[in-house]
Amino acid sequence: MLKGVKINITDGGLGSSSIKGEGVHVKIGVSPIVSANLISITGSMNAEKIKEKLGNSPLADSCMDSVSAGANGIYCLPVQASTDGTIEAIEKTGTGKGICTATGNPNNFYHVEIEFIEGGGFNVATFKYSIDGGHSFSQETTLTVGGSFVLPETGLTLTFTEDIDVPNSYNTGDKISFLTTAPQMTNQDVLNALNVIKNSSFSFEYIHVVGESTKALWAALAVEAENFFSMHFKPIFFVLEARNINTNEAAGEYTSSLITERAGIVSRYIQVATARALYAKMDGSVRDVNCASIACGLYSRAKVQQSIGETRVFAVAGILELLPAGIEEHIGALDEAKFLTLREYVGLEGFFVTNARMMSQDGSDFKYAERVRVANKLVRETRKEALLQIQTQVDMDDLEGSLEAIAKFIQVPADKMVRDKEISSARIIVPEGQDILGTEKLNLKIRYVPIGHLREIEIDMAMENPLLS
Repeated sequence: MLKGVKINITDGGLGSSSIKGEGVHVKIGVSPIVSANLISITGSMNAEKIKEKLGNSPLADSCMDSVSAGANGIYCLPVQASTDGTIEAIEKTGTGKGICTATGNPNNFYHVEIEFIEGGGFNVATFKYSIDGGHSFSQETTLTVGGSFVLPETGLTLTFTEDIDVPNSYNTGDKISFLTTAPQMTNQDVLNALNVIKNSSFSFEYIHVVGESTKALWAALAVEAENFFSMHFKPIFFVLEARNINTNEAAGEYTSSLITERAGIVSRYIQVATARALYAKMDGSVRDVNCASIACGLYSRAKVQQSIGETRVFAVAGILELLPAGIEEHIGALDEAKFLTLREYVGLEGFFVTNARMMSQDGSDFKYAERVRVANKLVRETRKEALLQIQTQVDMDDLEGSLEAIAKFIQVPADKMVRDKEISSARIIVPEGQDILGTEKLNLKIRYVPIGHLREIEIDMAMENPLLS
Protein backbone atom coordinates (compact mmCIF):
# COMPACT_ATOMS: atom_id res chain seq x y z
CA MET A 1 0.00 0.00 0.00
CA LEU A 2 1.33 3.43 -0.92
CA LYS A 3 2.38 5.56 2.02
CA GLY A 4 0.55 8.80 2.76
CA VAL A 5 -1.39 10.20 5.69
CA LYS A 6 -3.54 7.90 7.80
CA ILE A 7 -5.91 9.12 10.51
CA ASN A 8 -7.56 6.94 13.13
CA ILE A 9 -10.56 8.16 15.13
CA THR A 10 -10.38 7.24 18.81
CA ASP A 11 -13.79 6.87 20.47
CA GLY A 12 -14.60 7.32 24.16
CA GLY A 13 -12.79 10.59 24.81
CA LEU A 14 -15.89 12.29 26.22
CA GLY A 15 -16.35 9.68 28.92
CA SER A 16 -19.96 8.93 27.95
CA SER A 17 -21.46 5.96 29.62
CA SER A 18 -23.07 2.87 28.32
CA ILE A 19 -18.27 22.68 -1.94
CA LYS A 20 -15.81 21.11 0.23
CA GLY A 21 -18.69 18.70 0.02
CA GLU A 22 -20.23 20.16 3.14
CA GLY A 23 -24.00 19.70 3.08
CA VAL A 24 -23.82 17.89 -0.27
CA HIS A 25 -25.03 14.31 -0.48
CA VAL A 26 -25.41 11.43 -2.90
CA LYS A 27 -28.65 9.55 -3.52
CA ILE A 28 -28.88 6.01 -4.86
CA GLY A 29 -32.40 5.11 -5.98
CA VAL A 30 -34.63 3.49 -8.57
CA SER A 31 -35.26 5.50 -11.72
CA PRO A 32 -36.09 4.68 -15.36
CA ILE A 33 -33.27 7.01 -16.40
CA VAL A 34 -30.14 5.19 -17.57
CA SER A 35 -26.89 6.89 -16.57
CA ALA A 36 -23.46 5.58 -15.66
CA ASN A 37 -22.57 8.97 -14.19
CA LEU A 38 -23.84 10.98 -11.26
CA ILE A 39 -26.66 13.40 -12.12
CA SER A 40 -26.56 16.78 -10.39
CA ILE A 41 -29.69 18.21 -8.72
CA THR A 42 -29.60 21.73 -7.28
CA GLY A 43 -31.77 23.54 -4.78
CA SER A 44 -33.03 25.93 -7.45
CA MET A 45 -34.74 23.18 -9.47
CA ASN A 46 -38.52 22.80 -9.39
CA ALA A 47 -40.46 19.53 -9.42
CA GLU A 48 -40.81 19.54 -13.21
CA LYS A 49 -37.07 19.93 -13.74
CA ILE A 50 -36.21 17.22 -11.21
CA LYS A 51 -38.62 14.78 -12.88
CA GLU A 52 -37.19 15.70 -16.27
CA LYS A 53 -33.73 14.65 -15.08
CA LEU A 54 -34.74 11.61 -13.01
CA GLY A 55 -38.12 10.50 -14.37
CA ASN A 56 -41.26 10.03 -12.31
CA SER A 57 -39.53 7.79 -9.82
CA PRO A 58 -38.73 7.16 -6.15
CA LEU A 59 -35.37 8.85 -6.75
CA ALA A 60 -37.04 12.01 -8.07
CA ASP A 61 -39.51 11.99 -5.17
CA SER A 62 -36.66 11.81 -2.67
CA CYS A 63 -34.83 14.70 -4.32
CA MET A 64 -37.97 16.85 -4.25
CA ASP A 65 -38.39 16.22 -0.51
CA SER A 66 -34.73 16.97 0.21
CA VAL A 67 -34.80 20.18 -1.84
CA SER A 68 -38.01 21.26 -0.09
CA ALA A 69 -36.27 20.75 3.27
CA GLY A 70 -33.21 22.77 2.26
CA ALA A 71 -30.81 20.67 0.15
CA ASN A 72 -28.71 22.74 -2.24
CA GLY A 73 -26.57 20.09 -3.89
CA ILE A 74 -27.40 16.44 -4.58
CA TYR A 75 -25.58 13.93 -6.78
CA CYS A 76 -27.90 11.16 -7.94
CA LEU A 77 -27.06 7.72 -9.25
CA PRO A 78 -30.17 6.20 -10.89
CA VAL A 79 -30.49 2.42 -10.64
CA GLN A 80 -32.66 0.25 -12.87
CA ALA A 81 -35.21 -1.68 -10.80
CA SER A 82 -34.46 -5.37 -10.30
CA THR A 83 -38.00 -5.91 -9.03
CA ASP A 84 -40.92 -4.30 -10.86
CA GLY A 85 -43.63 -2.49 -8.97
CA THR A 86 -46.92 -4.32 -8.59
CA ILE A 87 -50.59 -3.43 -8.96
CA GLU A 88 -52.78 -4.56 -6.08
CA ALA A 89 -56.45 -5.55 -6.15
CA ILE A 90 -58.92 -3.00 -7.54
CA GLU A 91 -61.83 -2.00 -5.33
CA LYS A 92 -65.03 -0.46 -6.70
CA THR A 93 -67.94 1.22 -4.93
CA GLY A 94 -71.14 2.57 -6.44
CA THR A 95 -74.00 1.35 -8.61
CA GLY A 96 -72.34 1.42 -12.03
CA LYS A 97 -72.01 -1.94 -13.79
CA GLY A 98 -68.85 -1.24 -15.80
CA ILE A 99 -65.48 -2.84 -15.11
CA CYS A 100 -62.05 -1.23 -14.77
CA THR A 101 -58.68 -2.96 -15.03
CA ALA A 102 -55.14 -1.62 -14.60
CA THR A 103 -52.01 -2.76 -16.41
CA GLY A 104 -48.38 -1.69 -16.70
CA ASN A 105 -45.33 -1.35 -14.45
CA PRO A 106 -45.83 1.42 -11.89
CA ASN A 107 -42.97 3.90 -11.64
CA ASN A 108 -43.62 4.53 -7.96
CA PHE A 109 -45.93 3.88 -5.03
CA TYR A 110 -49.40 5.19 -5.88
CA HIS A 111 -52.78 5.22 -4.19
CA VAL A 112 -55.00 5.62 -7.24
CA GLU A 113 -58.57 6.84 -6.88
CA ILE A 114 -61.04 7.36 -9.74
CA GLU A 115 -64.26 9.25 -9.04
CA PHE A 116 -67.02 9.59 -11.66
CA ILE A 117 -68.62 13.01 -11.99
CA GLU A 118 -71.11 12.29 -14.79
CA GLY A 119 -72.58 8.85 -15.40
CA GLY A 120 -72.93 6.95 -18.65
CA GLY A 121 -70.79 5.09 -21.15
CA PHE A 122 -68.02 6.13 -23.54
CA ASN A 123 -67.97 9.81 -24.59
CA VAL A 124 -70.59 10.58 -21.92
CA ALA A 125 -69.19 9.62 -18.52
CA THR A 126 -66.62 11.92 -16.94
CA PHE A 127 -64.21 11.31 -14.08
CA LYS A 128 -61.30 12.76 -12.15
CA TYR A 129 -58.35 10.83 -10.80
CA SER A 130 -55.85 11.02 -7.94
CA ILE A 131 -52.59 9.16 -7.42
CA ASP A 132 -52.13 10.25 -3.80
CA GLY A 133 -55.19 8.75 -2.17
CA GLY A 134 -57.57 11.60 -2.92
CA HIS A 135 -55.51 14.46 -1.47
CA SER A 136 -55.24 16.06 -4.91
CA PHE A 137 -57.29 15.39 -8.05
CA SER A 138 -56.91 15.97 -11.77
CA GLN A 139 -59.23 18.03 -13.92
CA GLU A 140 -62.45 16.36 -15.07
CA THR A 141 -61.84 13.98 -18.00
CA THR A 142 -64.25 12.36 -20.48
CA LEU A 143 -64.24 8.57 -20.82
CA THR A 144 -63.30 8.14 -24.48
CA VAL A 145 -64.36 5.42 -26.91
CA GLY A 146 -62.45 2.22 -26.30
CA GLY A 147 -62.12 2.97 -22.59
CA SER A 148 -58.32 3.17 -22.50
CA PHE A 149 -56.78 5.88 -20.33
CA VAL A 150 -53.09 6.37 -19.60
CA LEU A 151 -52.40 7.75 -16.12
CA PRO A 152 -49.76 10.37 -16.98
CA GLU A 153 -46.17 9.64 -15.90
CA THR A 154 -47.12 6.63 -13.75
CA GLY A 155 -46.48 3.71 -16.10
CA LEU A 156 -50.13 2.66 -15.66
CA THR A 157 -52.94 2.25 -18.18
CA LEU A 158 -56.58 1.98 -17.11
CA THR A 159 -59.07 0.10 -19.28
CA PHE A 160 -62.78 0.77 -18.73
CA THR A 161 -65.38 -1.62 -20.10
CA GLU A 162 -69.01 -0.71 -20.82
CA ASP A 163 -71.85 -2.83 -19.54
CA ILE A 164 -74.64 -4.09 -21.80
CA ASP A 165 -76.75 -1.51 -20.01
CA VAL A 166 -74.57 1.26 -21.42
CA PRO A 167 -76.14 4.29 -19.65
CA ASN A 168 -75.53 2.60 -16.29
CA SER A 169 -71.98 1.50 -17.01
CA TYR A 170 -70.68 4.22 -14.71
CA ASN A 171 -72.81 6.37 -12.43
CA THR A 172 -72.19 9.64 -10.64
CA GLY A 173 -70.31 8.97 -7.41
CA ASP A 174 -68.84 5.63 -8.49
CA LYS A 175 -65.33 5.19 -7.10
CA ILE A 176 -62.51 2.92 -8.16
CA SER A 177 -59.32 2.61 -6.13
CA PHE A 178 -56.16 0.53 -5.91
CA LEU A 179 -52.60 0.65 -4.62
CA THR A 180 -49.31 0.02 -6.35
CA THR A 181 -45.92 -0.81 -4.92
CA ALA A 182 -42.78 1.00 -6.06
CA PRO A 183 -40.12 -0.77 -8.13
CA GLN A 184 -37.21 -1.89 -5.99
CA MET A 185 -33.49 -2.43 -6.22
CA THR A 186 -31.61 -5.25 -4.52
CA ASN A 187 -28.84 -4.95 -1.96
CA GLN A 188 -26.40 -5.95 -4.68
CA ASP A 189 -27.68 -3.11 -6.86
CA VAL A 190 -26.77 -0.69 -4.06
CA LEU A 191 -23.32 -2.19 -3.58
CA ASN A 192 -22.67 -2.03 -7.33
CA ALA A 193 -23.69 1.64 -7.33
CA LEU A 194 -21.20 2.35 -4.56
CA ASN A 195 -18.35 1.29 -6.84
CA VAL A 196 -19.22 4.22 -9.11
CA ILE A 197 -19.37 6.62 -6.17
CA LYS A 198 -16.08 5.46 -4.63
CA ASN A 199 -14.22 6.33 -7.80
CA SER A 200 -15.94 9.67 -8.41
CA SER A 201 -14.10 12.96 -7.97
CA PHE A 202 -17.12 14.68 -6.43
CA SER A 203 -17.01 15.84 -2.81
CA PHE A 204 -19.93 14.94 -0.56
CA GLU A 205 -20.74 14.30 3.09
CA TYR A 206 -23.20 11.43 3.16
CA ILE A 207 -25.07 8.89 1.01
CA HIS A 208 -28.83 8.36 1.10
CA VAL A 209 -30.12 5.00 -0.15
CA VAL A 210 -33.69 5.67 -1.31
CA GLY A 211 -36.32 3.06 -0.47
CA GLU A 212 -37.06 0.59 2.28
CA SER A 213 -34.12 -1.45 3.52
CA THR A 214 -33.41 -4.23 6.00
CA LYS A 215 -30.75 -5.28 8.45
CA ALA A 216 -28.78 -7.10 5.74
CA LEU A 217 -28.14 -3.84 3.87
CA TRP A 218 -27.46 -1.90 7.07
CA ALA A 219 -24.74 -4.40 8.00
CA ALA A 220 -23.23 -4.40 4.51
CA LEU A 221 -23.09 -0.61 4.39
CA ALA A 222 -21.49 -0.44 7.84
CA VAL A 223 -18.56 -2.32 6.29
CA GLU A 224 -18.63 -0.12 3.18
CA ALA A 225 -18.49 3.03 5.31
CA GLU A 226 -15.33 1.77 6.99
CA ASN A 227 -13.87 1.06 3.54
CA PHE A 228 -14.74 4.57 2.35
CA PHE A 229 -12.83 5.91 5.35
CA SER A 230 -9.78 3.66 5.45
CA MET A 231 -9.27 2.74 1.78
CA HIS A 232 -10.70 5.66 -0.17
CA PHE A 233 -9.99 8.45 2.35
CA LYS A 234 -13.60 9.63 2.13
CA PRO A 235 -15.21 9.90 5.58
CA ILE A 236 -18.96 9.62 4.96
CA PHE A 237 -22.09 8.24 6.62
CA PHE A 238 -25.18 6.51 5.24
CA VAL A 239 -28.81 7.56 5.68
CA LEU A 240 -31.16 4.59 5.27
CA GLU A 241 -34.91 3.99 5.41
CA ALA A 242 -36.62 1.39 7.59
CA ARG A 243 -39.59 -0.53 6.23
CA ASN A 244 -43.15 0.77 6.40
CA ILE A 245 -45.78 -0.79 8.63
CA ASN A 246 -47.51 -3.88 7.26
CA THR A 247 -51.25 -4.19 6.71
CA ASN A 248 -52.98 -5.20 9.97
CA GLU A 249 -49.76 -4.62 11.96
CA ALA A 250 -50.29 -2.52 15.10
CA ALA A 251 -47.93 0.36 15.86
CA GLY A 252 -46.59 -1.46 18.91
CA GLU A 253 -45.89 -4.63 16.92
CA TYR A 254 -44.21 -2.57 14.22
CA THR A 255 -41.99 -0.87 16.80
CA SER A 256 -40.99 -4.14 18.45
CA SER A 257 -40.16 -5.66 15.07
CA LEU A 258 -37.88 -2.75 14.15
CA ILE A 259 -36.09 -2.81 17.51
CA THR A 260 -35.51 -6.55 17.15
CA GLU A 261 -34.19 -6.12 13.61
CA ARG A 262 -31.82 -3.36 14.70
CA ALA A 263 -30.03 -5.64 17.19
CA GLY A 264 -26.42 -6.30 16.25
CA ILE A 265 -25.96 -3.26 14.00
CA VAL A 266 -23.14 -1.17 15.46
CA SER A 267 -21.71 1.63 13.35
CA ARG A 268 -21.29 5.36 13.86
CA TYR A 269 -21.63 5.71 10.08
CA ILE A 270 -25.14 4.24 9.80
CA GLN A 271 -28.37 6.17 10.37
CA VAL A 272 -31.75 4.50 9.88
CA ALA A 273 -34.92 6.59 9.71
CA THR A 274 -38.18 5.11 10.95
CA ALA A 275 -39.83 8.55 10.84
CA ARG A 276 -42.81 8.61 8.48
CA ALA A 277 -45.35 11.32 7.77
CA LEU A 278 -48.19 12.42 5.53
CA TYR A 279 -46.27 15.04 3.59
CA ALA A 280 -47.29 17.80 1.16
CA LYS A 281 -44.71 17.45 -1.59
CA MET A 282 -43.18 19.98 -3.95
CA ASP A 283 -45.28 18.73 -6.88
CA GLY A 284 -48.56 19.33 -5.01
CA SER A 285 -49.25 15.71 -4.13
CA VAL A 286 -49.66 14.47 -0.56
CA ARG A 287 -47.92 11.19 0.22
CA ASP A 288 -46.97 8.82 3.00
CA VAL A 289 -43.18 9.24 2.98
CA ASN A 290 -40.18 8.10 4.95
CA CYS A 291 -38.61 11.28 6.32
CA ALA A 292 -35.01 10.32 5.55
CA SER A 293 -35.17 12.59 2.49
CA ILE A 294 -36.33 15.46 4.69
CA ALA A 295 -33.49 14.82 7.14
CA CYS A 296 -31.02 14.98 4.24
CA GLY A 297 -32.37 18.42 3.36
CA LEU A 298 -32.00 19.56 6.97
CA TYR A 299 -28.36 18.42 7.05
CA SER A 300 -27.73 20.64 4.05
CA ARG A 301 -29.12 23.64 5.95
CA ALA A 302 -27.40 22.84 9.23
CA LYS A 303 -23.82 23.65 10.09
CA VAL A 304 -21.78 20.52 10.74
CA GLN A 305 -21.91 20.97 14.52
CA GLN A 306 -25.62 21.84 14.55
CA SER A 307 -28.30 19.34 15.55
CA ILE A 308 -31.12 19.07 13.00
CA GLY A 309 -33.39 18.68 16.01
CA GLU A 310 -32.72 22.28 17.12
CA THR A 311 -36.27 23.51 17.73
CA ARG A 312 -35.60 27.21 17.15
CA VAL A 313 -34.38 26.53 13.61
CA PHE A 314 -35.58 23.22 12.20
CA ALA A 315 -39.36 22.89 12.40
CA VAL A 316 -40.21 20.61 9.46
CA ALA A 317 -42.62 22.30 7.04
CA GLY A 318 -45.14 20.35 4.97
CA ILE A 319 -45.95 17.57 7.42
CA LEU A 320 -49.66 17.04 8.01
CA GLU A 321 -49.41 14.18 10.50
CA LEU A 322 -47.01 11.51 11.71
CA LEU A 323 -47.47 7.96 10.45
CA PRO A 324 -48.32 5.20 11.05
CA ALA A 325 -51.33 5.92 13.23
CA GLY A 326 -50.51 5.54 16.92
CA ILE A 327 -46.74 5.78 16.48
CA GLU A 328 -46.47 8.78 18.83
CA GLU A 329 -46.45 6.66 21.98
CA HIS A 330 -43.59 4.54 20.61
CA ILE A 331 -41.26 7.33 19.46
CA GLY A 332 -39.32 7.23 22.73
CA ALA A 333 -38.59 3.52 22.33
CA LEU A 334 -37.47 3.95 18.73
CA ASP A 335 -35.24 6.87 19.71
CA GLU A 336 -33.65 4.83 22.49
CA ALA A 337 -33.05 2.07 19.93
CA LYS A 338 -31.07 4.67 17.91
CA PHE A 339 -33.47 5.23 15.03
CA LEU A 340 -34.07 8.69 13.58
CA THR A 341 -37.62 9.75 14.48
CA LEU A 342 -39.82 12.85 14.41
CA ARG A 343 -41.85 14.21 17.30
CA GLU A 344 -44.04 17.07 18.51
CA TYR A 345 -43.51 19.25 21.59
CA VAL A 346 -46.44 20.39 23.70
CA GLY A 347 -46.47 24.18 23.38
CA LEU A 348 -44.73 24.31 19.98
CA GLU A 349 -46.34 24.15 16.57
CA GLY A 350 -44.90 21.77 14.02
CA PHE A 351 -42.83 18.62 13.89
CA PHE A 352 -39.16 18.18 14.79
CA VAL A 353 -36.39 15.61 14.58
CA THR A 354 -36.18 13.89 17.97
CA ASN A 355 -32.44 13.22 17.72
CA ALA A 356 -30.19 12.64 14.70
CA ARG A 357 -29.29 9.21 16.06
CA MET A 358 -26.53 7.01 14.67
CA MET A 359 -26.32 3.23 15.12
CA SER A 360 -23.17 3.63 17.23
CA GLN A 361 -22.15 1.43 20.13
CA ASP A 362 -23.40 2.18 23.62
CA GLY A 363 -21.26 4.85 25.26
CA SER A 364 -19.91 6.13 21.95
CA ASP A 365 -18.89 9.75 21.50
CA PHE A 366 -20.60 9.56 18.10
CA LYS A 367 -24.22 9.05 19.14
CA TYR A 368 -25.52 11.79 16.87
CA ALA A 369 -24.97 12.83 13.27
CA GLU A 370 -23.64 16.24 14.29
CA ARG A 371 -20.79 14.54 16.16
CA VAL A 372 -19.99 12.38 13.13
CA ARG A 373 -20.17 15.33 10.73
CA VAL A 374 -17.71 17.36 12.83
CA ALA A 375 -15.27 14.46 13.12
CA ASN A 376 -15.50 13.74 9.40
CA LYS A 377 -14.84 17.39 8.54
CA LEU A 378 -11.86 17.51 10.88
CA VAL A 379 -10.50 14.37 9.21
CA ARG A 380 -10.96 15.79 5.71
CA GLU A 381 -9.41 19.17 6.45
CA THR A 382 -6.45 18.05 8.56
CA ARG A 383 -5.61 15.35 6.02
CA LYS A 384 -5.43 17.99 3.28
CA GLU A 385 -2.91 19.97 5.33
CA ALA A 386 -0.98 16.86 6.29
CA LEU A 387 -0.67 15.84 2.64
CA LEU A 388 1.21 19.08 2.02
CA GLN A 389 3.82 17.89 4.53
CA ILE A 390 4.62 14.59 2.80
CA GLN A 391 8.36 14.33 1.95
CA THR A 392 9.02 17.42 4.09
CA GLN A 393 12.56 17.73 5.43
CA VAL A 394 13.11 17.30 9.16
CA ASP A 395 16.05 18.95 10.93
CA MET A 396 17.51 16.20 13.12
CA ASP A 397 19.57 18.77 15.07
CA ASP A 398 16.29 20.34 16.22
CA LEU A 399 13.94 17.38 15.98
CA GLU A 400 11.39 18.61 18.50
CA GLY A 401 11.17 22.11 17.00
CA SER A 402 11.00 20.77 13.45
CA LEU A 403 8.17 18.36 14.24
CA GLU A 404 6.30 20.99 16.25
CA ALA A 405 6.43 23.35 13.26
CA ILE A 406 4.98 20.69 10.98
CA ALA A 407 2.27 19.93 13.54
CA LYS A 408 1.27 23.60 13.69
CA PHE A 409 0.60 23.61 9.94
CA ILE A 410 -1.58 20.51 10.28
CA GLN A 411 -3.47 22.13 13.17
CA VAL A 412 -4.53 25.15 11.08
CA PRO A 413 -7.88 23.64 9.94
CA ALA A 414 -8.72 22.69 13.53
CA ASP A 415 -8.02 26.24 14.67
CA LYS A 416 -10.31 27.54 11.94
CA MET A 417 -13.08 25.20 13.10
CA VAL A 418 -12.62 26.64 16.60
CA ARG A 419 -12.99 30.18 15.23
CA ASP A 420 -16.07 29.12 13.29
CA LYS A 421 -17.56 27.64 16.50
CA GLU A 422 -17.70 24.17 14.96
CA ILE A 423 -15.64 22.81 17.84
CA SER A 424 -14.86 24.37 21.23
CA SER A 425 -11.11 23.82 21.23
CA ALA A 426 -8.40 21.65 19.70
CA ARG A 427 -4.79 20.73 20.33
CA ILE A 428 -2.19 18.65 18.54
CA ILE A 429 0.29 16.44 20.37
CA VAL A 430 3.66 15.30 19.03
CA PRO A 431 4.66 12.15 20.96
CA GLU A 432 8.29 12.11 22.07
CA GLY A 433 10.91 9.60 21.01
CA GLN A 434 9.97 9.22 17.35
CA ASP A 435 12.58 7.59 15.12
CA ILE A 436 12.11 9.71 12.00
CA LEU A 437 15.30 8.46 10.31
CA GLY A 438 14.39 4.83 10.88
CA THR A 439 10.63 4.85 10.22
CA GLU A 440 10.24 8.02 8.11
CA LYS A 441 6.86 8.34 9.78
CA LEU A 442 5.41 11.09 11.97
CA ASN A 443 2.82 10.17 14.59
CA LEU A 444 0.51 12.92 15.81
CA LYS A 445 -2.51 13.06 18.08
CA ILE A 446 -5.34 15.56 17.69
CA ARG A 447 -7.67 16.09 20.61
CA TYR A 448 -10.68 18.38 20.39
CA VAL A 449 -13.62 19.44 22.54
CA PRO A 450 -16.95 19.41 20.66
CA ILE A 451 -19.72 21.96 20.88
CA GLY A 452 -22.27 20.99 23.53
CA HIS A 453 -26.03 20.64 22.96
CA LEU A 454 -28.99 20.94 25.32
CA ARG A 455 -31.32 17.96 24.90
CA GLU A 456 -33.25 18.44 28.12
CA ILE A 457 -33.98 21.36 30.45
CA GLU A 458 -35.15 20.96 34.04
CA ILE A 459 -36.39 24.02 35.94
CA ASP A 460 -36.92 24.23 39.69
CA MET A 461 -39.68 26.78 40.29
CA ALA A 462 -41.03 28.08 43.60
CA MET A 463 -42.47 31.23 45.13
CA GLU A 464 -40.42 33.48 47.38
CA ASN A 465 -41.14 36.28 49.82
CA PRO A 466 -38.83 39.29 49.22
CA LEU A 467 -39.25 40.39 52.84
CA LEU A 468 -37.67 37.13 54.00
CA SER A 469 -34.69 37.36 51.68
